[in-house]
Amino acid sequence: MSLHHRPVRTASRRAAQAVATLGAAVLLLTACGGGSDSAEGKPSGEKSAKADSASSKTRTVKDATGTAVEIPAEPKRIVTLTQEDLDAVLALDIKPVGITNGQGLDKPPAYLADKVEGINIVGNLLQPVMDKVVAAKPDLILAGDMQDEQVLKQLREITPATLVTMAPTDDWKLFFRGVGNAVNKLDAANKFITDHEAAAKAAGEKLGKNKGAEVSIVRWNPDGPSWMENKQFASGVALEMGLKRPKSQNKDGNAHTPSLSLEKINEIDGDWLFLSTLTSDGTKALKDVQGKPAYKELGAVKNKQVVTVDGSVWSTRGGPLAADVVMEDYVKALSAK
Repeated sequence: MSLHHRPVRTASRRAAQAVATLGAAVLLLTACGGGSDSAEGKPSGEKSAKADSASSKTRTVKDATGTAVEIPAEPKRIVTLTQEDLDAVLALDIKPVGITNGQGLDKPPAYLADKVEGINIVGNLLQPVMDKVVAAKPDLILAGDMQDEQVLKQLREITPATLVTMAPTDDWKLFFRGVGNAVNKLDAANKFITDHEAAAKAAGEKLGKNKGAEVSIVRWNPDGPSWMENKQFASGVALEMGLKRPKSQNKDGNAHTPSLSLEKINEIDGDWLFLSTLTSDGTKALKDVQGKPAYKELGAVKNKQVVTVDGSVWSTRGGPLAADVVMEDYVKALSAK
C-alpha cells in the first residue's frame, strides 16, 4: 500500500491551501464527555471506582479539519506521526509511546534525540506501520497534517481518538495551542509561547552590530535553492528577533519558493545566508554549486557570513522546541562577529 508522504509546500500551491481555513484553531473548541463524570456522586471510600471513572472521562474536540473527535480527558498513551507533534508533546513534558522518524530522516531528529531514547518508532513521517501503531496501544494518535483518508481510516480503527492536528496554513503557535488543548495543557502551551516570544525579543536586542541584520533563509534542493517567505517557520523566528529579510525575500507568505535557477541565485543573497538541506541529493547539489562563480559572487559568501543549519529543524513546519533551537542558531551566528 502506498502511504501519504508530506509534499513540499511552494508558493504555487497556496491557492489550493487557502481552502483549509479551519486549522488548529478549531482544536480549541472542547466539551466534556457524557457519563464519564458520574464518579462525583460516589462515596469517598470507593477509590478504585473513582479511579476507573476518572480514567474513562472524555472530552470532544474538533480537529484541524473541523471533525469532532472524542478523546480521553487525560490521555496516557500518545502516538505522534510527525516531528511537529512530537516536538509539541515533549515541550509539554509528555513522553509519547510511539513516534515516527524526522522529516527527510531514517531516525528521530537530532535536536530531540536525547528526549526520545527508548521510545518505539512506528514508521516514517506520516507513514505509520499499522502493526507497530497497534503494538503501542495508543489512546490518542496525533496525526499532524495527514491527508490520506485511507490511512486515517486505519488509524481510527486502532483508536477513534485520532486527530489531524494542523492545516496547511497553520503556523507553529496555532498548531501548538491546538495540541496543548488536546492533551489538556493549553495553559502550559500558552506560557511556552509567551516565554519564547519574550526570549526572542530580548535575544534580538543583544546582537550588537548585527541587530536588525538582513537574513536570507534558504533550503538547497537537488534542483536548486528555495528561499522562505516571511510566515514560514524559521522566518517567523527571525522577525520575532527584530531581524529583517532581504528585499527580494520580503514576501508575506508561509511557503518555500520554487527552486531557483543559477541565473536567479542573487535572490538568495543577504547580510547573512542561512543554508540548509533535507536530502543527500540536496547536499550534493549545494556542494556542486559552491564552486561556481555565481555562488562565490554572493555578498554573504564574500563576507564569510554563510551559516549551515540543520534542515530537519529549519526547513519544517516547526514546533516550540524547534523554535528555540532556531533562535539559538541565530544568536550563535550573529553574536560571533
